[in-house]
Amino acid sequence: MPVAAPADNVQGVGEPAGPKQMFDALPIITRAWFGITLMLTLAGNFGILSPYYYVFKWDDIIGKFEVWRFATCFCYAGGFDFNTLIAMYTLVTFSKNYETGGPFNTGAGGGTADFAFAMLFAAATMLVTYPFLMSYIPPLFCRNMIYFNLYIWSRRHPTSQANVWGMPMKAIYLPFAYLALTIFMGNGYFDQLHGMVVGHLFYFLADVVPQVYGKDLLQTPLFLIDYFGVGQYQPDQAARETRNNPWQQRAAANTTAGGASSGASTAGSRTGHNWGGGGRSLGRD
Repeated sequence: MPVAAPADNVQGVGEPAGPKQMFDALPIITRAWFGITLMLTLAGNFGILSPYYYVFKWDDIIGKFEVWRFATCFCYAGGFDFNTLIAMYTLVTFSKNYETGGPFNTGAGGGTADFAFAMLFAAATMLVTYPFLMSYIPPLFCRNMIYFNLYIWSRRHPTSQANVWGMPMKAIYLPFAYLALTIFMGNGYFDQLHGMVVGHLFYFLADVVPQVYGKDLLQTPLFLIDYFGVGQYQPDQAARETRNNPWQQRAAANTTAGGASSGASTAGSRTGHNWGGGGRSLGRD
């Protein structure tokens, strides 16, 4: 698996230096995903827990109510080898870059709630499509999700500078460079391709459809905006942002006589969505 990173991803003066400080400085979703993945990967490789208990196995979910498999199948990076090390690095790099760099706006102003929705969309799509691909990919989707993040980051920031083994290129070409080098090195690539295809589906629904067809098909659920607020998540500001939450205002307006129209208008003006009118007029990027 090739090494790639944004060209400007260089530690500067005043940035966290120690492992704990670097971990604490990660945005909330990246920090949780990386932390859980690190723990489960170490536990699986040291024999504390068998990786079998991480995989997505529908029969055990239904028959034994092992519902944790819905989450753990996205949080095991593999056995101890160079590819796993690079996968962990890529997970942190591109998940962090996308989470803090402004996700596609699907209702929360391009903030943390929108990133959480993108991750849930990817997870659900991967699980639904897995039965058609089970001959090609294992029932573990950590790498699939990593490449999903890489792909939508590259689409969200197409002109950003990145590099593969020191070769500079625009971010829009980075996923395909990864894919080509993975194939060239003789490594398995179906999980990577799966993540990229799901990423393209999300990009098409979240960005292309609103611009070309004037329809907002993907909308971040209210419960995510309730928790993370609007914009990038800040624990001390989440409650205040939730009180001014456009989705809550829209929901409240719809419960009162004659309030639905004004509620939808308020939501559109505050989130950057033009509800019912097609596309996102403010705050898209």
